[in-house]
Amino acid sequence: MQETPEMGYSVASIVFPGVPMSDGMPAGFVPLQLRMGFLDAIGPLYGKWADNRLLLGFRVEPRHCNPGEVAHGGMLATFADMLLPIASRFQSRLDLGFLPTINLSLDFLAPAPLGAWVEGRAEGLTATRNLLFAQGTASADGIPCLRASGIFKITSPASNKSGDLSRDALLDSNN
Repeated sequence: MQETPEMGYSVASIVFPGVPMSDGMPAGFVPLQLRMGFLDAIGPLYGKWADNRLLLGFRVEPRHCNPGEVAHGGMLATFADMLLPIASRFQSRLDLGFLPTINLSLDFLAPAPLGAWVEGRAEGLTATRNLLFAQGTASADGIPCLRASGIFKITSPASNKSGDLSRDALLDSNN
């Protein structure tokens, strides 16, 4: 592991012949403070709050890729499964509790090549008493690569067993 002091987190040293890799993230993005289970294996994800919207992103690394050296569809699906409910929660300013996925639909529009910065934005479309409907898109180095829509179960705030999921906690760059 290589320590990046100015960022305050560790990133894997990536050596992939012929592919320029950068630890640099676009301005304003900070590591999302959501570290547990499966997310530890694929992360970190990065977040930025701008113009009352949450943007999420990640740099495509070799561990995210299929044999074609592009982000595996499973990685992009996981990214969408995080993007839609978290962005919707932040932008609604409501405590929706933990939002388990009921349905996730994806359209893969273009590959996200090794080394690309994948950035997504999403919005909640509507919420009923029990369900949140959301949609979003992601791009790889500015080229649209993913369209997603999902339905999520709204639960009580007490259902969240993983700590504080507020915007301030998840985007706290001091952690």
